[in-house]
Amino acid sequence: MNKRQARVTIVGSYITALVMDTDRLPVEGQTVVGRNFHTTFGGKGSNAVVCAARLGADAAFLGKVGKDGFGREFVEMLDREGVRHDSLLYSDNVATGVGIILFSSQGTNLIVIDPGANGQFTPADVRDQAEAIRASDVIVSPLEIPLDTALAGAELAKEHGVKAILNPAPAPDMRGVDLSAVFAFTPNETEARTCLGLAPDDPAKDEELAAALLALGPSHVIVTRGERGVLWASKQGLIEVPALKVKPVDTVGAGDAFCAGLAVGLGEGMDVAEAIAMGVTTASLSTLKRETLASYPYRAEVDERIREVLRSNKTAVRQVGEGD
Repeated sequence: MNKRQARVTIVGSYITALVMDTDRLPVEGQTVVGRNFHTTFGGKGSNAVVCAARLGADAAFLGKVGKDGFGREFVEMLDREGVRHDSLLYSDNVATGVGIILFSSQGTNLIVIDPGANGQFTPADVRDQAEAIRASDVIVSPLEIPLDTALAGAELAKEHGVKAILNPAPAPDMRGVDLSAVFAFTPNETEARTCLGLAPDDPAKDEELAAALLALGPSHVIVTRGERGVLWASKQGLIEVPALKVKPVDTVGAGDAFCAGLAVGLGEGMDVAEAIAMGVTTASLSTLKRETLASYPYRAEVDERIREVLRSNKTAVRQVGEGD
């Protein structure tokens, strides 16, 4: 596929992850001994921008970090990955976002996050950096930043003919929120329910959820469903797109990889169906390795497998309701 280079800007978050393994998680007041302590680059915005760069995009990051060592390490990582950070903002009084993550040998985990400077990333900051958005083909915003900030980015994007992808992760109640500036709204199955004020295990069908979210105003709703692929809703109807067949090792960060692939596809001028295939392929391949950044594929790997999704689309993609 010889497409023009996509210009993708992530309007989003960075969080340094402090990770440790332990035999069991502590209860209140208890100290346990851990092992394998390490720091890693986290945050959904950081994940997405690195993945987009590896897919060949002219990728840029717009967000806020602290004036500290974690912020400097983030910049160094962006440089290594070829990501532009001219629009990176710095807080004068709050540290870079941090997450403390404990993994137990039983497969459970304990996570505490301090959003830090991400919480100071305001709509005014986005408007001050309007040129970064204007120069893009697509922007992507996960919700580890304030919702108002993400919506301000989407509004600026629409004003300048730029497509905005809004990934509601973590998901707030979105009832009553105007999403008409959003080109693609990309929750997973649980987030779709939360956005509509429902319990995470509510029995509502995904098709009903997608239609209800579409009524909030986005041009497209794409519900990611893991190994079942995605459910794509637009004014043209509801379509199921199957996932790439893989044997997952670690699914953490796959949603961020999907958004990156979708953004790169759209930015290269693919139609929505092709861009979704790019997102699905990228996300599927990201589950084959552990850790987020380490798992994100490069473009040649995606190009090698995307044909499988595109071929399966001819037979497996169907209008929801047909044959039910």
